[in-house]
Amino acid sequence: MHSKPQLLCWLTCDGVHLDPGSGKHTILGVFSNIKAQRFPVTHPFMVWFLTLTDCSSGQHKMKISMGLDPTTMQPLIERPFESQSPLHRINLINEIRNLTFPTPGDYSLVVEVDEEPLLATNLTVN
Repeated sequence: MHSKPQLLCWLTCDGVHLDPGSGKHTILGVFSNIKAQRFPVTHPFMVWFLTLTDCSSGQHKMKISMGLDPTTMQPLIERPFESQSPLHRINLINEIRNLTFPTPGDYSLVVEVDEEPLLATNLTVN
C-alpha cells in the first residue's frame, strides 16, 4: 500500500528565483486575488508554486484545472514529474502566461496528482 501524495505548499506569485548555488527558492510577490478595471481581463504572467511529499518513487502526473464552477473545469497544466522517494519534497514551479478571465468571480482551482485531487481552492478576480 502506498500513501496518497501530500500537498505541503500552494502559492500564487509573480515569480520564483531558484538559486543555483544553494538550490533555495525565493518567492516573489505572493497574491491571492486579481483586481481588474474591465472584463474580460488577461493576466500576463503568474506562477503557481507547489510543494509535494509522500509521492511514491517513480513517474507521476500533476494536473491543475480551473473553472467558475465544478462543471466547467478546464485543465490548464498537465505535466509529468519524478519522485526519488516518498520522503522527498518536490517543488514544482508552474508558469502561467496570458490567462484570461472572462467575468469577475471566484475561479475554482483543483490540483491533482495521478488523478487524485489534493487541493481545491479558488482565485478571486474582481
